[in-house]
Amino acid sequence: MALRLGAEVISVDSMQVYRGMDIGTAKPTIIERRGVTHHMIDVVEPEDEFSVAEFRRLARRVIAEADRPLIVTGGSGLHFRAVVDPMSFAPTDPELRAELEATPLDDLVDELRAVDEESGTRVDLANKRRVVRAVEIYRLTGESPSRRATSAEADDVARYVPELEFTAVGVDPGDAVDERIARRLADMRSGGLLEEVARLRDRLGRTARSAVGYAEVLDHLNGGSTLDETFALIEQRTRKLARKQRTWFQRDPRIRWIPWCDAEARQAERVLEALA
Repeated sequence: MALRLGAEVISVDSMQVYRGMDIGTAKPTIIERRGVTHHMIDVVEPEDEFSVAEFRRLARRVIAEADRPLIVTGGSGLHFRAVVDPMSFAPTDPELRAELEATPLDDLVDELRAVDEESGTRVDLANKRRVVRAVEIYRLTGESPSRRATSAEADDVARYVPELEFTAVGVDPGDAVDERIARRLADMRSGGLLEEVARLRDRLGRTARSAVGYAEVLDHLNGGSTLDETFALIEQRTRKLARKQRTWFQRDPRIRWIPWCDAEARQAERVLEALA
């Protein structure tokens, strides 16, 4: 599509920003990029933290400076909307974050539940990274997870009025998504995901090491599971993530959905027709 339109590409994948994390993020190869400029790929080192707010700032700069059409594409609904919509982000405090990360998960969960009995419906209480962020936001703003979610839902219609005009098409693989996930993971396994994670294991920061695929392989490398068990778990979590992404995007009334087509050229034609 970029070749047809003379366009450049902006990736809104939350993990393709990290250098070296190529196989596990399904990052497009140099050959697949076909000489087309791709933005928001290989932006920071894997040990770095890179917030959605920082992603928004850099992507908005790319858009402001562009002199060609831009194709925004990728998997993270939050990062997509951060680029095009009027979104605000809760504050953060490095010292408080460090204190919370050193606190046992059970203590953090108890704190959340004490101020918000329904926090478990809003936050994955088994995911320490998300629990830490929820407690950090509460301590800095006084907003519990349920209160923030209620405010977000009330403002959702207004948030679908973009700050940057765009035309959106979603390509839905339908029931074939599980088969495609299994096939992609098989390619990752044979393509060297294990070796990639082993090479990066001492450099993966808090966010990078939590990525689906990397977290599970790290556990395997530390003796936590067999390789077959590891890839079975990656597949399970990838399917869950895909369902979550689909739900996120399908709430957006601005996206026109078309079915998946295995023929790449025909798929591009269909998307261009939908954009016309």
